[in-house]
Amino acid sequence: MQMWMRKQDEGGGMQMWMQIWMQDEGGGMRIWMQIWMQDEGGGMQMWMQIWMQDEGVSLAVALAVALALLAAEALKEPLLNVCMDAKHHKSEPGPEGSLYEQCSPWKDNACCTANTSLEAHKDQSYLYNFNWNHCGVMPPKCKRHFIQDTCLYECSPNLGPWIEQVDSSWRRERILHVPLCREDCEEWWEDCKDALTCKENWHKGWNWATGTNRCPWGSMCRPFSQVFPRPQDLCEKIWSNSFRYSREPRGSGRCIQMWFDPARGNPNVAVARFYARSQRSQPGQAAGAARAPPCPALLLLPPALLLLPGQLGALGSL
Repeated sequence: MQMWMRKQDEGGGMQMWMQIWMQDEGGGMRIWMQIWMQDEGGGMQMWMQIWMQDEGVSLAVALAVALALLAAEALKEPLLNVCMDAKHHKSEPGPEGSLYEQCSPWKDNACCTANTSLEAHKDQSYLYNFNWNHCGVMPPKCKRHFIQDTCLYECSPNLGPWIEQVDSSWRRERILHVPLCREDCEEWWEDCKDALTCKENWHKGWNWATGTNRCPWGSMCRPFSQVFPRPQDLCEKIWSNSFRYSREPRGSGRCIQMWFDPARGNPNVAVARFYARSQRSQPGQAAGAARAPPCPALLLLPPALLLLPGQLGALGSL
């Protein structure tokens, strides 16, 4: 008898194969088991081969399978393919049948629901009661960037390396210093430079007396180009450093893209993997370090193997 199992975590790049052979030799049962695991994001590999004979076979099989599942979970990178613990995010990413217009690139694996994607396109939605038109009607060419920004924030499962815990009444986590591609910042600024606003930081300081954001008393509406003299100012200041202006271009694998063609795949998967790997080699140096580091459970494997029954052999590398 032969059993075969394969497990793959596409978001995190972890793959696991397990193969089991069982043979009955006239009253003497023999079992061979091979387990191979690889974390493509961090380059980690583990191979384990186990053979068992006669006594304690059932216990050995159960323990070996449990060890394999433990190791598989340990190899899963907690900064990849995750959703923020925020106001409208799903608890974990997954496919959506359809997402509305500009949010549609994330429909195959999203942290947002279809309804959230629809609300993201409204001038004033129930999401945050935020009014883009606080200094007159925002030009459509400018507004599309704010819609895309909202889609990225609500829908992307590739922001894990930059998620930080916060003490807030409406969310427990936020993003900080996400490296936004140079073209995304520059095109955003170019299309919005003639639009009007009265504030540099849109996260706080509004007049909410009417239930929606209005300019603070005494503030004046000015062109974006005066409030944000450079593309870097717009990207970094408007949402309290949620984004960081990156000098890297789209397609470099080193910056997050707000805009991409889903037919060519989501380039942000590889970007998140790169930064997650960097944080793994330098823990505690970046925003995503607040989330639990991977792999400590693998330390349980060697001592656990000692608990297997006596009629058992094990070979492995880690």
